[in-house]
Amino acid sequence: MKVFVTGASGWIGSAVVPELLGAGHQVIGLARSDAAASAIIAAGAEVFRGSLDAPASLRDGVAQCDGVVHLGYNHDFSQIEAAAKTDRSVIEAIGSVLQGSDRPFVVAGGVLGLTPGRMATEDDSPDPAFHPRAATVAYALSLAEIGVRSSCVRFAPTVHGDGDHGFVATLVAIARSKGSSAYIDEGANRWSAVHRLDAARLVRLTLESAAAGTSVHAVAEPGISTKAIAEAIGKGLDLPVISVPTSEASEHFGWMGRFFGADAMASNTITRELLGWEPAHHGLLEDLSEDFYFRDALSR
Repeated sequence: MKVFVTGASGWIGSAVVPELLGAGHQVIGLARSDAAASAIIAAGAEVFRGSLDAPASLRDGVAQCDGVVHLGYNHDFSQIEAAAKTDRSVIEAIGSVLQGSDRPFVVAGGVLGLTPGRMATEDDSPDPAFHPRAATVAYALSLAEIGVRSSCVRFAPTVHGDGDHGFVATLVAIARSKGSSAYIDEGANRWSAVHRLDAARLVRLTLESAAAGTSVHAVAEPGISTKAIAEAIGKGLDLPVISVPTSEASEHFGWMGRFFGADAMASNTITRELLGWEPAHHGLLEDLSEDFYFRDALSR
């Protein structure tokens, strides 16, 4: 099929595009900049110039395609409400083109904050109080009622691999700046994780096969203790590993403290049964035993 991809030059999108092409699909990637357009062309895909900030600009691109993968999002946590509002407008614009067509529409979500304190499953519903994006994802899934085969891939808080600039890379940067790698309290809370290439394969399988209204989990490892993550970072940077009390987490980690102190355990059982997805790449701690998360630090 011909697939319209937002966020096509981003961390996950730049793995999804070759995954789709390798499976015989055609790809049109959204680009707002020359750099993004160049990256999309280099990957072997077509370019559609437009911006998430102008949702109406996407309609012509969507209309050309047999399905949509929406991965683009503003992850600036200082603009969390505005980002969710923009995302809602984008999904409304895409849905207006796809309605009544039964074409697939895959949106991105997350397992972080889904069910604090217990293992989350694909049948659980996210709490909009944790992140306003949850309400937007719920709206996207409701498009199934108007003839859109909408589904959601909920990503683990760390989608890791060489080139990662997300949560784990942020923790590495904080440890480097503080001179120690820290976890909160006992570090017993757990994060799920998935390798970027495994996540990309799941996005493709979801696009191809997921039923309308389905949520799946891009989770390879259900729960790694944050203490173990901090210890791996400390080893990679040759820094001491310390515990920071909850009362000092915001001071030590900044905005990251809210997330690193959260539980984000999630199962992938239903996902594997529905789509036949089997993660095949390195786990998070194995990736953290390599040097690529620490190259910049080691070169300074």
